[in-house]
Amino acid sequence: MMELHHGRPDSMAGREEREIRTYDFLDRLGIEYWQTDHERRAETMEDCLEVDAVLSATICKNLFLTNRQKTEFYLLMMPGDKPFKTKEIPPQIGCARLSFAPEELMLKYLDIMPGAVSVMGLMNDREKVVQLLVDEDILKGEFLGCHPCVNTSSLKIRTSDVFGPFLEAVGHVFRTVVLKGE
Repeated sequence: MMELHHGRPDSMAGREEREIRTYDFLDRLGIEYWQTDHERRAETMEDCLEVDAVLSATICKNLFLTNRQKTEFYLLMMPGDKPFKTKEIPPQIGCARLSFAPEELMLKYLDIMPGAVSVMGLMNDREKVVQLLVDEDILKGEFLGCHPCVNTSSLKIRTSDVFGPFLEAVGHVFRTVVLKGE
């Protein structure tokens, strides 16, 4: 059974370096968070429903997108229960077409593997290549749930801490988008 713990896990044994770096970064910033481990990897939104119950937070669907030329990259945060319609975003950001970015570019810019995409990966984007897009509904919740750069754990963090101190520290800004999912 999953349990929610205040702050980092008691033991770092067997954890990936990218996960440990996430806890170290949040701790350095003084951002309060809660953490839970999963018995299995949370790879789909269905897997995240159980995690959602433990976190009591808006679980984010995070998508790594690119333009046709693969010269512009976007991390889209949206509610997990909202359908994603690719055609809704390009007119809002002045782009002709978006598609999912290749796995190797996700690893290169965010140091994250598919299934673990998270806003926390922006701490690895030191060159500020990835642009953050946020569905307006994400900003309405007090807390949000995300992965600490691995999909074997999840975090609960105040939305205001992510879109305040965290983004300031990583040097990223965000653009609000409106997704109807229709």
